[in-house]
Amino acid sequence: MAIATLPADDPRSIMADSPMRLRQIVAVTVCFLLNALDGFDVLAVTFAAPGIAKDWAVGPGAIGIIVSTGLVGMVIGSLTLGQLADRIGRRRQILLCLGIMTIGMFASAFAMGVVSLGLLRVLTGLGLGAMLAAINAMSAEFANRRRRDLAVSIMAAGYPVGGIIGGWGAAQLLRTHGWEAIFLFGGVATLAMVPLVLAFLPESIGWLATRGGPNALARINAILRRLGQPQAAQLIALEEPKASMRSLFADRYRVVTIALIVMYGLHMMTFYYALGWAPSLVVVLGFDPSRATIVSVFMNSGGAIGGLVLGLLSPRLGLRPLVIFGLAGAAVAVAAFGAVPPELVLLQGAAFVLGFLSNGSVVGLYALIANVYPTTLRATGTGAVIGFGRFGAAFGPFAAGQLLAAGAGRGTTSLLLALGSGIAALVLLASRIRPADEN
Repeated sequence: MAIATLPADDPRSIMADSPMRLRQIVAVTVCFLLNALDGFDVLAVTFAAPGIAKDWAVGPGAIGIIVSTGLVGMVIGSLTLGQLADRIGRRRQILLCLGIMTIGMFASAFAMGVVSLGLLRVLTGLGLGAMLAAINAMSAEFANRRRRDLAVSIMAAGYPVGGIIGGWGAAQLLRTHGWEAIFLFGGVATLAMVPLVLAFLPESIGWLATRGGPNALARINAILRRLGQPQAAQLIALEEPKASMRSLFADRYRVVTIALIVMYGLHMMTFYYALGWAPSLVVVLGFDPSRATIVSVFMNSGGAIGGLVLGLLSPRLGLRPLVIFGLAGAAVAVAAFGAVPPELVLLQGAAFVLGFLSNGSVVGLYALIANVYPTTLRATGTGAVIGFGRFGAAFGPFAAGQLLAAGAGRGTTSLLLALGSGIAALVLLASRIRPADEN
């Protein structure tokens, strides 16, 4: 039974059809701040890396391990703990993950070597990867049908904003403190999110509706009152798949799940090449590191704007065609970044366009995931796509390093890595991805 055929006084119909209230906008904003922790974590560790290398007298190989271990933790967290949000609830999952991340961040400041710091980065990534699955589902479920794509876009925009703030904050801390201060700041920022979640992020009504139980309607109506929405008079039971990885690869969802994993993984290969290598490529062109960092700021700024623009346009133009355009455009933009003359203004402009299209595509893929899977599989599906797709994120920077070491220049490397986003666009163009019945 689809939401459109549910009675108007069912809570899912109320949330889908009623105008969004201030409390719902605040809940999506909290999801935005939670996602900003991801952007902060990724960029902050890169800023800490030079200090770690100096203090521990280790080379690039050891630093590479430290940087990559967080990504490994995210993969594990997305694929294992991510599906818990469909079983124990989005809110409990987020609080659990914040606890794990807080411990990992604070403990990282007191690590005594590469091995211990690497393990703590895995722990932090574990919580972060699992949390991303929950907040993607949560942001979609607090929005009405018309604003769902925009809500997911706002949440996803937290990543580049967190990257900008994290990079700036880390740079300020390193002027007067050691690299340990970056992790302490991250621990404080993560811990500060706990009271915000407790105060402003109630449990998802969609998830409560799927769980049922004797007190489900009363709990739902309490949250609806808190949100300023009408009360629900009844709760209709729907036949929905159980939350499990096996359900994602069952007949109904197999093709969609595989297509999403392939698209996300290929685009992440291109996207993370651009994020990871852009500053180094600019330095090689003869610019000092501070100017190279500004290029990354332009890329992240374009990314934040691109995600929001996609969310605003999707109700009018359609999500699927916008994502196809974004992926194809990202491929062209990455190739163009490798071809522009070595002039700072041109590099900054190319980086902005690259970030706009690339991150806009990431946001669009998050929204597709939220629309394709029903409530009972939304977090599990998000976790699976992000988890498997992160292998592409790990492969992109690695492949670029090998190509550059083999003598391929900026242009050739960018052109080859741009193929990931281009092929992802073709996969989406050829697929028949449609929203879940309940949406």
